[in-house]
Amino acid sequence: MKTKLVIVESPSKSKTIEQYLGDEYVVLSSKGHIRDLAISGVGGLGLDIENNYAPKYVIIKEKKQVVKELKAAFKNASEIYLATDPDREGEAISWHLKEVLEIGDIPSKRVIFNEITKSAVIKAFENPREIDLGLVSSQETRRILDRIIGFKLSKLLQNKIKSKSAGRVQSATLKLIVDKEKEIQAFNEEEYWKVKAEFQGFTADLVKFNKKLIKLENEQVTDELLATLNKEFLIDSIDVKERKRDAKLPFTTSALQQEASIKLGFSSQKTMLLAQKLYEGMDLENETVGLITYMRTDSARLSNVFTSPAYKYIEETYGKKYVGKAKVVTKKGPNVQDAHEAIRPTNVFRNPASVNRFLSKDESALYTLIYERTISSLMTPAVISTKTVELVNNKSLFKATAQDLVFDGYLKLYGKYEKLDLGELPDLVAKSTIVPESVDKSQHFTKHPPRFTEARLIKEMEDLGIGRPSTYSQTITTIKNRKYVSIKEKKFIPTEQGTLTIEKLDEFFGQIISVDYTARMERVLDEITTGEQNQTDIISKFYDAFIPMVDRANKNMDKIAPKYTGEDCPKCGSPMVERTSKYGTFEACSDFPNCKYIKTKEYEKPVVVTTGVKCPKCGKGEIVERTAKNGRNRGKKFYACNNFPACKNMLFGLPTGELCPKCGSLLIDDNKGGVICQETKKCGYKVEDKIS
Repeated sequence: MKTKLVIVESPSKSKTIEQYLGDEYVVLSSKGHIRDLAISGVGGLGLDIENNYAPKYVIIKEKKQVVKELKAAFKNASEIYLATDPDREGEAISWHLKEVLEIGDIPSKRVIFNEITKSAVIKAFENPREIDLGLVSSQETRRILDRIIGFKLSKLLQNKIKSKSAGRVQSATLKLIVDKEKEIQAFNEEEYWKVKAEFQGFTADLVKFNKKLIKLENEQVTDELLATLNKEFLIDSIDVKERKRDAKLPFTTSALQQEASIKLGFSSQKTMLLAQKLYEGMDLENETVGLITYMRTDSARLSNVFTSPAYKYIEETYGKKYVGKAKVVTKKGPNVQDAHEAIRPTNVFRNPASVNRFLSKDESALYTLIYERTISSLMTPAVISTKTVELVNNKSLFKATAQDLVFDGYLKLYGKYEKLDLGELPDLVAKSTIVPESVDKSQHFTKHPPRFTEARLIKEMEDLGIGRPSTYSQTITTIKNRKYVSIKEKKFIPTEQGTLTIEKLDEFFGQIISVDYTARMERVLDEITTGEQNQTDIISKFYDAFIPMVDRANKNMDKIAPKYTGEDCPKCGSPMVERTSKYGTFEACSDFPNCKYIKTKEYEKPVVVTTGVKCPKCGKGEIVERTAKNGRNRGKKFYACNNFPACKNMLFGLPTGELCPKCGSLLIDDNKGGVICQETKKCGYKVEDKIS
């Protein structure tokens, strides 16, 4: 019997969708891309340079079995539905599937949905379309350009300066971090002073002198100003204003990564992995359903399908005065695609409280953030009252301000994620005088520009148009894994290797790794999608300009000499040098590959600390101190029999040497000043217990 074959990317996604479709459908997963560019041809690029840079594809080694299974299922199919993700990458995967399966005359359709819910999936299958070859061409162009740059630059850098890789987006991002560090190193701090007047119940800051903003450069200038002050201050004016604070827009991919980093402490990689799970489907009580819409989007729009019930939910839950007005969100920025809705919950009535028991702690935290950001975006603005008091003393103007929340609006729901500096000023009378309790001066120094946190780096990449939101996470992960950056206090600091990499790329490939070029290329890729640019023309122009740069760098870039250890190879007598692999640094013969000698590391055996207590379980060994090497207790001390593995007696407290009068096991220190039985759960004896 012929079936309708549906192919998606993710196994968990296939599981969810299979529940929504009838028995005549078979849903299988490609597990991502099934093929990639070959590593044959000129330079191993997988391109036919003489034939309009035609790409040559091969099945990915790990996907050969997947392809075999898909082909077997295809033989029994009457129709094919390609339901990969609704973006360029997903479109390309669908095209590759169609090519590899050699679908031919069998009806095949492209199906896309922005959320994995029954209604959305069924509607998508009722409205299939053809594969968008513009999107495919754009993704293919990106892959070819990245292959050319990645292969050529990575090989060059590995040979010349021992850097592991380079790339169009990767290197432009690393350059931001390196340039920021150079800016910090060139920074010269400047001294400045502040003056504050302390009154009963409030503090006022000096803001102007002689009606001009003033900069107190040193203590002498500050003291001269203080000498002009009288004992009394005149309350010159009291101003109270109300302003509205609008809710933030729903999440785009970039905004979600930034907010999850700041509010939840998640890396962009962790955020995207969790979001993927929430999108593909979670097992709830009686169903498997996607909890959020597609998590790769530039758009902050919300559809009427969502907003209509959302407004009703807000009114029923918080009251009519909390129902906001619909925001008109238009495309913003040159690289915004605006193809999908914002990241939002798929069902407004599926609030965090109703699903949290089915989610892990981190899944719950991210879903709650997405849910509350989306709902709060449809709520009324908060109203904040700001009271400003200006005080005059001779030629000096001091100012004190305080904020009060008049109406919480959207902060009713989203307030826990936003800081609001609230305070009070006492009742004061304008044009009256007041005497301070003290007038104080304080020394300060200007600070260098802040280093990038992950959230700030993502915002910078987005503002400058470097890469796409879907690539931010992988780009940042790559520069971390390549050891081009270190993380200190959650801030990026370039390593020596990272700095050297950018300096050499700047010298020979400044145009390619520049922010402007990288952003411009993103716009070109968008234009290929719409047919405004031609794939072959773009690749040809790039290749013709880039290859001479590579040739010049190969000829002129200095090669870093190996670091000699001062020892000679015991095998051939050549000098020994330090080398680096993915497993770390090691010492090897400099005459490689003629001599392949590698020095083995000698490890000192750890000193065994014994407690002197005989193991009561086996009667042969002694209880000794150990350190956990794996798991959640890694690095923690525990005690165990040294007759392991014959005896697996293990304790998580220092043994006293005495036996439990209840069960005969060892008594141990409970680290709280008490003594308990080793078999706490089974026996439960404590020193204060009495034997009945």
